[in-house]
Amino acid sequence: MLALHRISKSYPGVEALRGVSLAVAPGEVLGLVGENGAGKSTLIRVVSGAESPDGGRMEFEGEPAAFGSPAEARRRGIAVVHQELSLVPQLSVRENLFLGAGWSRRGIVRRRWEEREARRLVGLLEIDIDPGAACSGLPLGVRQAVEIAKALAREPRLLILDEPTAALSPREAQALLRLVRELAGRGVAAIYISHRLEEIEAVADRVAVLRDGELVRSIDRRGATAAGDGLAPLDRDALIEAMVGRSLSAEFPPPLPESIGEPRLEVRGLSAGHRVRDVSFSIRRGEVLGLAGLVGAGRSEVARMIFGAAPRETGEVWLDGRRLDPRSPRQAIADGICLLPEDRRGHGLVLTESARANFALPNLDRFRRFRSVVDRRREERAFERWRERLAIRLARSSQRVATLSGGNQQKIVIAKWLERGARVVLCDEPTRGIDVGARYEICEWIRRMASEGKAVLLISSELEEVLGMSDRVLVMHEGRIRGEITSPANADPAQVLRIAAGLERQGKRASA
Repeated sequence: MLALHRISKSYPGVEALRGVSLAVAPGEVLGLVGENGAGKSTLIRVVSGAESPDGGRMEFEGEPAAFGSPAEARRRGIAVVHQELSLVPQLSVRENLFLGAGWSRRGIVRRRWEEREARRLVGLLEIDIDPGAACSGLPLGVRQAVEIAKALAREPRLLILDEPTAALSPREAQALLRLVRELAGRGVAAIYISHRLEEIEAVADRVAVLRDGELVRSIDRRGATAAGDGLAPLDRDALIEAMVGRSLSAEFPPPLPESIGEPRLEVRGLSAGHRVRDVSFSIRRGEVLGLAGLVGAGRSEVARMIFGAAPRETGEVWLDGRRLDPRSPRQAIADGICLLPEDRRGHGLVLTESARANFALPNLDRFRRFRSVVDRRREERAFERWRERLAIRLARSSQRVATLSGGNQQKIVIAKWLERGARVVLCDEPTRGIDVGARYEICEWIRRMASEGKAVLLISSELEEVLGMSDRVLVMHEGRIRGEITSPANADPAQVLRIAAGLERQGKRASA
């Protein structure tokens, strides 16, 4: 189906791909893993016609292929679901699914057929969406499902999925994995990219590991079991070591010596329609409070209300015994509250600006020499200090932040708030779409921020991350807090999921 022979690609100062050779056959799922910056995205851009390789050759369906554009690759039967969404927000679900597909009859759009087909496609992911709903008003997870359905609508012969479950709920993610295996059974070839190794283990026939632009390991799992059939289990520790070039002794860093003190942030009776209903909690100095729940439970809305980025109908926010009234992010920042948003590219960064400019944005008052003059040397020194401490990988401080990997982008967001000296850090999906090595480093910094006396709210769709990183965990369902886990390390994940799904209620707040 697809064969790559010694593909190479370089950018100024960066050798992104170094003689990569791999293949995927009809009916086969190839898992592609590696750290951010390993070359995975560049490889996909080459296959999809978005980039031309500097060397090597590509074959598709037994013929030489050199796609001049993504449109040409799509016409040949290649569909790509990118990690970053490409939907037109102002258009409806139906319009996005069939935009540019040319599926009309004599210039007349077949609206009823498109609506039925839209329902069928999103139904494959076990999601019920109104085809006429504007994409701008949909939650991130639902928009991700629409992006996947858009690729399926083209009935591809090669389907490439780049971190497809990053914004999906566990149920939706499982539906996608089943769908990928079903498509493979029909002869569709698939390349599945994910940092979630449990998904790679569930879906991939073969696994290819990229590191620093090179293919460093290939694992064929078929027929390797004792019975001679099925897929052999993955040695995740060995896979992680191949990805990062070193051994990680544990998935999450150990807690740092810390002293949990008095309540620092208190939220009382926070409400906003049906999205958030009478939410109250406190976070103490030096504490990481986890907020668990399914997509749509109201977790992100709580963080955005505390940060002044979303309106609230009732409720109070108190910081160090002083009542606040954050009506805007500017006001929350001035009060010492910061947010690592779920969508860092859309809400946490200005992609057209440099890494240093993004770092400086909330800190300009700290770098001013006079009322309106910014001391660029002081700004540069501060940026370089955090660049070194956080091990941010970039060619120069003026590098456009859009060109950085997801892990380095997130480190830029963390650096600007650390420079600001925030007392409360709201982390919404801080490791979404980030490789295992960078994820470990970011989790280390979350621990470090707590050890410095900050109050940390950790929101994550990965239950293992919430339980592994938090001192306490609150579980939300349909806008309300339904349970509290006081000993996360000893918690039963199945019980937490039952609470999150509304199948079980805690009569008392317990250790689970």
